[in-house]
Amino acid sequence: MLRIGAHVSIAGGVGNAVERQLDIGGNCGQVFTHSPQVWDHGDISDEGATQFREETEAALAGPWVIHSSYLVNLCTPKDDLRAKSLDSMQQEVDAAHELGIEYVNVHLGAHTGAGVDGGIENAISVIDELDIPDGVMVLVESDAGSGTKLGGQFEHLARVVEGTAAEVGVCLDTAHMFAAGYDLSTPEAVDETVAEFDDVVGTEHLYCIHLNDSKHACGTNKDEHAHIGDGHIGDDGMRRILTHPQWRDQPFVLETPTEDGRSYAWNVEHVQALHEE
Repeated sequence: MLRIGAHVSIAGGVGNAVERQLDIGGNCGQVFTHSPQVWDHGDISDEGATQFREETEAALAGPWVIHSSYLVNLCTPKDDLRAKSLDSMQQEVDAAHELGIEYVNVHLGAHTGAGVDGGIENAISVIDELDIPDGVMVLVESDAGSGTKLGGQFEHLARVVEGTAAEVGVCLDTAHMFAAGYDLSTPEAVDETVAEFDDVVGTEHLYCIHLNDSKHACGTNKDEHAHIGDGHIGDDGMRRILTHPQWRDQPFVLETPTEDGRSYAWNVEHVQALHEE
């Protein structure tokens, strides 16, 4: 079964996320637990958490993923930002436990002068300080690799997965990988990238794929998402991503734009059509 969904809003209460997912034809998905632009997490009501868990169990294949705040920077050498990032991530894994969500997804962030080795060590140290509840896993996400941001190379992800005391997984973003230089635009290119990821990180550590096309060419380090099939990856690459034996059973989560009269529902339908061809 194809597991496809999108990042949906929790406006009005987290319990509303399930209905929004169903409205676009999704059967799994992703949420922010609060505004990703602020540190304040607010509170999740017991009623909302119960509604979310019950409706998810009744209507969706799952899983759900929590996407951490954009402010979180695991790689930072700055003590104050590290402390805020640690606190925010602790609140996210606790919220995941409360909501019955399996995964909390996070970007490694930017080392801002600490260097690649220092940044990776910083990220590992933050993850190792988390008190992660049973049934919850942190996923480190691949990045487009601009500036001093880490996660653009598979080796960065592998070093975090291997270096943490916690069991940590990976979330791959197709637009980010493509922007970072991993070609996905043809079936042959997808096969090569899948093989490289398996060799460097290991498919057994992959738990989610953000399915996004790219408005920019491969290797540009520019992170701008396009509708599925409309970007530089295109339908041929997307079809192979969805059907590759090592990736096809993953949950695919859309973060595609709302533009040109199309939003998530169009992209879900298009993905389903590509998967069935």
